[in-house]
Amino acid sequence: MDQLRIEPINSPAQGMRRLLAKDPAEADLGRRRFRLRAGEVRATLERAERSHIFGYNAVLSYETGKIDELPAEQRGFGYEGAAMACATLDLITMSRGRRVHELLAGLAVRHRHAAHLGIGRAYARLRLRPLWGFRSSHPLLRWLAVDGFGFQRSLTHADRMVGERSMPDLLTRGHRAIFDQGLGRMLWFHDCACPEDVAARVAEFPAGRRGDLWSGVAFAATYVGGADLDELCSLAAHATADGFRAHLAQGAAFAIAARLQEGHVPEQAGHAVHLLAGADPEEAASWTDTALIALGHDPHTHEDFQAWHAHTRRAMTRRHR
Repeated sequence: MDQLRIEPINSPAQGMRRLLAKDPAEADLGRRRFRLRAGEVRATLERAERSHIFGYNAVLSYETGKIDELPAEQRGFGYEGAAMACATLDLITMSRGRRVHELLAGLAVRHRHAAHLGIGRAYARLRLRPLWGFRSSHPLLRWLAVDGFGFQRSLTHADRMVGERSMPDLLTRGHRAIFDQGLGRMLWFHDCACPEDVAARVAEFPAGRRGDLWSGVAFAATYVGGADLDELCSLAAHATADGFRAHLAQGAAFAIAARLQEGHVPEQAGHAVHLLAGADPEEAASWTDTALIALGHDPHTHEDFQAWHAHTRRAMTRRHR
C-alpha cells in the first residue's frame, strides 16, 4: 500500500512553532550521503524517520493525537518525535519540562522509551549538553536522553562522529558509553542495515567503545528493522567474532521490551530478538525486568543505568551456558 495514503497529514504550525518545524525531506538517507541499498531496506529506515518527523510536527501544530493514526509499528517513532518537539519547546521557553511531563503522563505513556530518546534528540538539535536544566519523570529512563543525543548528534555530524570517530565533550566516561549506544543506532541507518558494512564500521572504533556500539546496532536492528533473517544471522556472527555477542543480545532485549510495552511487536522484531538474543520476546524482555529488580531501591544514576545493561547481559550469558 502507498505509505502516503496511510499516514495522516499535519496541519501547518504557526508563529515560532512554524520556524521550528522539520522538513519531511530530512528522512531521505540520500540527502545525508548515507549508504543506499535497493529494495525495501531503505524504505523501512526512511519510514521510521518520516514517522519521527510527523510526530515532531504534530506537536508543533497542536495535533499530537494524530500520532495514534500512524500504523502501530510506527507510533513509537512518532512519539519519539513528539517528545523531541515538547523538549525543544520546554527548553526554549524554560518551562521546566511541563510539556514533556504531560506527554509522558498522557498519550506517550506506553512509549516512554522512545520518548526519552526524543528528549535527547532535542538537546542535540539545540546544541545543549543533555540532561542540563531538565528532568524527566523516570529516574533511569532519563539517561536514554544521552542515547538520543548520541543518535541525533551523529546523524547531523556523521563525518566527524563516524568518519573521524570523534566524541563530544560530555560529563563522564559513563555518559560517553551511553552516547555510543545512540551512535550505534545511527550506524544502522548510516550503512542502510547492511551487516557487513555495519560490522566494518564498528571495527574502526577502539575496542573500549565497540560493546556499546554493538548494543545500539542491535536495538536498531530489532526495533527499526530492515534486515532479513540471513542478514540478522550474519550480524550475530560478526558481533560474536568481535567478542560482543552479549552486548548485541542486550540491545535486542531492550528493543523488544520497548515493543512489548507499546503493546505491538512487529513480526520482524520477534525474528530479530530470536536471532540476536537467542530467546523469544517475552523471555528476552524478562531479562531487563530481572536486571532492574537486581538494582535494588531507588536506582537513578548513570552508573545504575549501565549496571541495568550489564545485569541484562549476564542474564543472556546464563541462558546460553
